[in-house]
Amino acid sequence: MTQTTKILKEKELRDLSLHLQILPRGMLTVTALAGLLMLTACASTPMPPTEALQAAELAITNAEEVRVADYASPELGEARAKLTAARTAIQQEKMVEAQRLAEQSRVDAQLATAKAEMLKAKTVNDEMLKNTSTLKQEMQRNTGEPS
Repeated sequence: MTQTTKILKEKELRDLSLHLQILPRGMLTVTALAGLLMLTACASTPMPPTEALQAAELAITNAEEVRVADYASPELGEARAKLTAARTAIQQEKMVEAQRLAEQSRVDAQLATAKAEMLKAKTVNDEMLKNTSTLKQEMQRNTGEPS
């Protein structure tokens, strides 16, 4: 080998060594940047609570169908107000709060439905007791038995 060839080989080896030393630092920077981007993507605003909103809307619709307003109006009004607040929270990108409000709205509507059904059943029961009492009185009057 000539002297010039040796010098060129040594220069190539130094350049290669320098690239190998720089490469890990560059790879580390790229890896750190990619990790940071992934963390940022994971920390972005969560998706709107679509299922919770639909469940609340369905519960309110069911309550309206069983005429809850006649029996448990405050609870139904509260359910509607919380559903509206959940939609506002979504517009403000407060998805956790929107989820909570939508779930509370659903529960309030279900409570209104349960109260309405209980009050309807109580009304029917009271009517049946009244009719039974009237029937007993009629039977006693017809047989002449004392009360």
